[in-house]
Amino acid sequence: MSERAASPAGGHPITLGLDTFGDVTDDAQGRPLSHGETIRNLVAEGVLADEVGLDHFAIGEHHVDWMPLSAADVVLGAIASRTSRIRLGSGVTVISSDDPVRVYQRYATLDAVSDGRAEVILGRGSSTESFPLFGYDLGDYDTLFEEKVGLFAELRKEKPVSWSGSTRPALANQPVYPHSESGAIPTWIGVGGNPQSVVRAARYGFPLMLAIISGPTARFAPFSQLFRQALEKFDRPDVPVGVHSPGHVAATDEQAVEEFWPYYEKTIRMMARQRGFRVPTFEHFMNDVGPGGGLFVGSPETVAQKIATTLRELDASRFDLKYGMNGLPHETLMTTIELFGTKVAPRVRELIAS
Repeated sequence: MSERAASPAGGHPITLGLDTFGDVTDDAQGRPLSHGETIRNLVAEGVLADEVGLDHFAIGEHHVDWMPLSAADVVLGAIASRTSRIRLGSGVTVISSDDPVRVYQRYATLDAVSDGRAEVILGRGSSTESFPLFGYDLGDYDTLFEEKVGLFAELRKEKPVSWSGSTRPALANQPVYPHSESGAIPTWIGVGGNPQSVVRAARYGFPLMLAIISGPTARFAPFSQLFRQALEKFDRPDVPVGVHSPGHVAATDEQAVEEFWPYYEKTIRMMARQRGFRVPTFEHFMNDVGPGGGLFVGSPETVAQKIATTLRELDASRFDLKYGMNGLPHETLMTTIELFGTKVAPRVRELIAS
């Protein structure tokens, strides 16, 4: 196991990992690779993350042409077959548009084939393509999440389940298999800015993953505070807080910006057309790259310093770098992974321990 530093957040060990949405990458001529080659490359990226000593590797669920990772657990199973140490999970599973029973069964199976290394992060779904795909009404957005998280919490007990709600058929003393060897799959709730989701995570006793996409990271500090207060109110034991943020690591700050910005700008422009928000300028991008911003782009030392500051600021003990962006070549991503594991992660642990 990788050496872990003591954490300022309730004594939880510092853990560092990677998160990816499996964005389609380009070849040397700037042409998009096939979905198949993108997914095979993703397996190699997960294997490298294990080799360089990282603690976590997560894959976020999406259902679009340029992010074709609709079955993260299958890819994680392939990575599990070639690794022995790294924890493997979703980042996130859109539980609202899935069947909690099948989600639990899939990740319990992943836990078996990975020898106890599976985890799952449940989310509401900031990307909503899965709702019409599987026949769900976005008008039921809140109800779907509330009921399905509640059912998943019951499934984690690995006892016969009795449950009823409006979003799927009821269960009456129904056993669900396979069981995990640990007794429960580690489960987090991913939150992008909804206080109700923070409180819900505390009510179930699930660790909290703060999804910071842009803007000042400090604005999430109240969520950590609310989470700790809610855990106490619900008489739940203290559990970790994690942070997920986009970023890119290269030899120098200038190289990291030069490599990342064109693909970031292209991706955000595409998302802006779909969702109706303004495209950030390069100046806005650099503000997020700078101190206190939500993009972790730079040299190993710059990124490590920023992660350590963020963990302290948010009373968190886990950081997952959302690496990659639509079109960024696989070879460039492999360099980011290597630098993050061999340079950034040890430096963060050193900074936290000092």
